[in-house]
Amino acid sequence: MGKIIIYEYADFQGLSKEFTSDIASLKDADWNDLASSAKVIGQPWVAYERENYGGRFLVLEEGEHNFVGKDMNNTISSLQMITEDLSNPEITLYEHPNYQGKSRIITEATNLAAGHDNNIMSSHKVQRGVWLLCECRDGSGIQYLAREHEHLPDYNAIKFNDKLSFLRPLRPGCGC
Repeated sequence: MGKIIIYEYADFQGLSKEFTSDIASLKDADWNDLASSAKVIGQPWVAYERENYGGRFLVLEEGEHNFVGKDMNNTISSLQMITEDLSNPEITLYEHPNYQGKSRIITEATNLAAGHDNNIMSSHKVQRGVWLLCECRDGSGIQYLAREHEHLPDYNAIKFNDKLSFLRPLRPGCGC
């Protein structure tokens, strides 16, 4: 499946701790608010600023990640591994709440800001994969993680209505 190794300092220095399953509170492992870098092997992980997978989050796909100079440096309090099958992703976006209006099926990273559908989507259904939905075309701003088989009838519930500009599926890791 995968694992994540978090490090006390940037560039994978200092103390480290390896996880192979979700941890709702890094306090339980004496690692709350300490991580400055991480290595991910296999499936992606999500690092959250609060316990129990709450608050802002950072998606960590396979590879090496430094948090120094980023908003999430020394603020990670829980970790969750993405366990869904990430091959052949598909999401359907809808212009209006309750899956009404114009619909669009997306299967790859898409910059809606470069076309006709920027800032007009209001609901979605995820058929396959896990999707990162972003307010800004560069992946910044408000973000939302849409999980497999999730049906979200109204983006007002997540304060995201008519704000979607970019989305991409999470990439599966090879576990090499």
